[in-house]
Amino acid sequence: MTSLPSLGPRGEGWVLIQGVLLVAILAVPFAMGGAWAAEARWVTTLVGGLFGLAGLALAVLGITELKGALTPLPHPRDGAELVESGVYGRVRHPIYGGLVIGATGWSLLTASPAAFALTVVLLAFFRLKSGREEAWLRARYPRYEAYAAATRRMLPGLY
Repeated sequence: MTSLPSLGPRGEGWVLIQGVLLVAILAVPFAMGGAWAAEARWVTTLVGGLFGLAGLALAVLGITELKGALTPLPHPRDGAELVESGVYGRVRHPIYGGLVIGATGWSLLTASPAAFALTVVLLAFFRLKSGREEAWLRARYPRYEAYAAATRRMLPGLY
């Protein structure tokens, strides 16, 4: 198992923390404003928009390919099959990866260093949450260990 706390029978606390972080990332640019120089804004707007679209695509693929196994909670749904194909053949947590890529895009789009800092916190949080989730997945699916060894955690080709 893992030393990471469950934060509820099915991991409800992890979802609550995730929601708070995502709301903070969305809201902080409105509270603090942008910081990049005007000359760089067209680049950060373009790159941020591309990151946002890529993150959305990765998260939506992850959601649609889970089908009946989809749950907002990190504890696997009873009776669900382990999904190892499609985007899950490249990364184990594409929804988390998509949210991090999308949050990076939002940070660039809004020129917000504070949102970017919170995105780094979000990445670290998802590393912990996925560790808790994977302990439950290993307990449920005997082949999860081999799948995890062969597949990146969140970001295709990177991590």
